[in-house]
Amino acid sequence: MTVTVKPYSDTELSIFLSQGFNQTILNAIRSIPNRRWNNEDKIWLIPNNQKSVDLLLNNLYETDLFTVQNNKQNHSEIQSVERIDSINSSLTEVKKLLVARHYSSHTIDSYLKWIKTFLSIYKEHKNLSQKHINEYLTNLAVKYNVSPSTQNQAMSALLFYFRFFKHEDLDQLSEVIHAKKRARVPVVFSREEVSKVIENLQGNKKLIAKLLYGTGMRLNEALSLRILDVDFDQNEIIVRHGKGDKDRHVMLPQSLILELKAHIQNVKKIHQKDLADGWGALKLPGALNAKYPNGSKEFKWQWLFPQKNRWKNASTGEEGRWHLDESLMQRAVKQAVLEAGINKNASCHTFRHSFATHLLENGYDIRTIQELLGHSDVSTTMIYTHVLNRGAGGVVSPLDRM
Repeated sequence: MTVTVKPYSDTELSIFLSQGFNQTILNAIRSIPNRRWNNEDKIWLIPNNQKSVDLLLNNLYETDLFTVQNNKQNHSEIQSVERIDSINSSLTEVKKLLVARHYSSHTIDSYLKWIKTFLSIYKEHKNLSQKHINEYLTNLAVKYNVSPSTQNQAMSALLFYFRFFKHEDLDQLSEVIHAKKRARVPVVFSREEVSKVIENLQGNKKLIAKLLYGTGMRLNEALSLRILDVDFDQNEIIVRHGKGDKDRHVMLPQSLILELKAHIQNVKKIHQKDLADGWGALKLPGALNAKYPNGSKEFKWQWLFPQKNRWKNASTGEEGRWHLDESLMQRAVKQAVLEAGINKNASCHTFRHSFATHLLENGYDIRTIQELLGHSDVSTTMIYTHVLNRGAGGVVSPLDRM
């Protein structure tokens, strides 16, 4: 029996069993909170966090199905376990430091991933130095051909680890071979393509796609909306804790008002059913749980796009409802693009690119679009100005003049 664990998305890990179903292994997986079965890929999915991974490894170890063959291997295994425990202990402390500095959950997950990979490569991680950082980052560019943004993210994660965990200040990384920065224009839908993709979506996913295109929100921002974030009186939506932990206001598309109001009424029915079943509470952001002890069950704090089924903690029996998973929306959009016959490498984020591009085409100034997108620097928004140039599509080929 081989158990293969791989990344599935930013929020989940996949578990594949090589020899079909084994009841003992299944029980080990089923005891993990928020696990779910993906019938399409025939894999189990668990939350992509340290607590779930530790619980999975512990459960598998206790099955006694994975035994050591000899003393030499046993010694090696003990060393490996001790090293893993040491790395996990360091990651736990680093996570506390990241949380204390109010880094976003996505940034925390990314930083921990890079730090864990870095520490796993070098056995004596207590004696790591700038030399090892240079070597690691150089390999990312030369051997793995990562993008500049990926390499920069890895560098930021390692700098955080050394400065705030090991208390070593690294001033220069002169020996690092940086990944070559590539000039890329965003993938953008035409207005007709936007309509085709949206029409190939159903239910809540269709409404979410309309919001992505109509407001320029990122996917995780749209899925993290709560009922109180939609302000019909002010005709705006409040995006809270966006990238960089920043809040911003975006317009509420007038064509969606009736649809959103009907959707909220449906969400209210779901919430009332959860309350009747003895549940209906969710975790409030930050320290609001302590400030509003009864707020977790108030309707205004519920997710605007709740998941279809309640999650259940097998050990405590507790049930709750999270917002729709990003991967479900991503796969739905990919399928909708295929069904629309659009030959572009498009995703949910393409709606955001299309939003900015079409606003520029309509004559809105770059600063307004910068505010709506939540960019800290206008230079980030300038990538969309490619539509203001005539470009290759505006030049008449000499072949057409023959």
